[in-house]
Order: sequence, then structure tokens, then C-alpha cells
Amino acid sequence: MNALTKELLEKYAHESHAGLLTFPQVLTRLVGAGIESYFADYRDQSTTYYLSSNEAIRIPMKMPYIEIPNEFNREGVVAAIHGAQSDQVRYPQFLELTMLAGCIGYMVWITGKQASYFGRQGEVHIEYFPEE
Repeated sequence: MNALTKELLEKYAHESHAGLLTFPQVLTRLVGAGIESYFADYRDQSTTYYLSSNEAIRIPMKMPYIEIPNEFNREGVVAAIHGAQSDQVRYPQFLELTMLAGCIGYMVWITGKQASYFGRQGEVHIEYFPEE
């Protein structure tokens, strides 16, 4: 990994957290940087990006202070996802909505075109990327 890649990822992460980018824009930029997957960890307040070379880059990111419930509300998570897909919800609100729905983080598999959302009790919701 070179310093430029880390610098770009930090820039993209901050733009996303500020609500300046749509999910498709984020994915396009990450693919261009050689990222094949990433994990947003709400409790650790970080996002870790994984390159196809098996390198990982962890970017600390301040998350909203929300007490994440023990119960996983799959419908709430899905509503937040669909809001983001339709650009009615940007990332700051997406974080709040998914956290309130009991989500502790998620893994995006860019090359697999899906994301896995996790609850405190091991629940997993898999969301496939919409067909283009």
C-alpha cells in the first residue's frame, strides 16, 4: 500500500461521512483505488478497507453517539438501505437509522456485489446490490 492510497481513502471516507457522496459514487471511487471490500465497525468507530493484495487500511471515523439496541430490526435496516439506494438518505442519516435499528456494523463485498449487516446477537442481513 502506498501513502497516496491511504490519503485517497481518508478523503473518500470523510466526504462520505459528510454526506457529500452517494453510495454508487463511493463504490466507483473505491474500485478505482483497488478496494475489493470494506468493513464499517460502528462500535470501534472505524472503517477498514481491504485491497486485493490482502492489505488492510483502517480509517478511524467518528460515529454518531447512539446507544445501539440489543434487538436487530431487519426492517429498519432495510428501510435505511433502500433510502440510501434511492439517494433519499445520505451516509450521516444512514448511520443513525441503522444504529437505531440495532446494527453494529456492516461489510460491503464490492466484487461480490452485496453487503452484510450485523446485529449484536449474530444476526445478519444480506443485501444484494440493485441491478443496474
